[in-house]
Amino acid sequence: MTRFWNVRQNADAILAVTLLTAVFALCILVPVLWPVDPVRGVLTATFRPPMTVVGEQLHPLGTDQLGRDLLARLGLGTAISLGIVVLASIISVVLGTLLGMIAGYVGGWLDIVIMRAVDIQLAIPFILLILLIVAVVGPSMANLIVVLGVTGWAIFARVARARTLEVRELEYIDASRAIGLSNMAIIFRHVLPNIIGPLTVLLTLDLPRLIILEASVGFLGLGVQPPTPTLGNLIGEGRSFILLANWLVLYPGLVIGALVVGCNLLGDWLVRRADSRNA
Repeated sequence: MTRFWNVRQNADAILAVTLLTAVFALCILVPVLWPVDPVRGVLTATFRPPMTVVGEQLHPLGTDQLGRDLLARLGLGTAISLGIVVLASIISVVLGTLLGMIAGYVGGWLDIVIMRAVDIQLAIPFILLILLIVAVVGPSMANLIVVLGVTGWAIFARVARARTLEVRELEYIDASRAIGLSNMAIIFRHVLPNIIGPLTVLLTLDLPRLIILEASVGFLGLGVQPPTPTLGNLIGEGRSFILLANWLVLYPGLVIGALVVGCNLLGDWLVRRADSRNA
């Protein structure tokens, strides 16, 4: 009975881990167990539905308008999209946490400047800002990673600053100053460990935003350029043929949905766990 109750309490986390594990397995196992060239197509095998055999080659998820195997393209595209999202999130977390801790600990005019930059950043819609920057600097994987990372730092800066304002008033921070530790040493040795928890929860809740933004930019043709697949440009390429071959849009959409739902459920579960511990 106890085990059943624990499963019910953690149902969101179990479902989230299941969805995310399935997506990660798609990225890792497809290139290993399904070594089909995701770029090379066969024009005599276009728009074949799932589970079709062409010659001696099975296409479990069908083929696209150029006769390319959709399973191979989906595996590679998912891996590339996740790589972009993970690298962009690292930039956002590192930049936002660093600036937020400095603003909260140092205060004064530096705090005012950083917080006004945060307000300006949050006042501009993310998707419009990203489309503007990508259109100016040009579409590429590196540019997209940097743009997504730089446009997402503000929310982490706010949380890091708020938590730093609480921590810097604690007695052991005063003791650290008394023994001669520098401000940077105090920030990284004592402040940072105390804000990792809230930032981790925030990261799980922010990942769906990055996933959707990356897919949106790819859908509009301003992300990674074909023939290299991503989840966004797979849907963008397949939208013109949705009535003829709906699987071209269905399977990438399911992967995006699994990622977004999995990250949201995991983030909600972490928030509840944190609230129950603080209660």
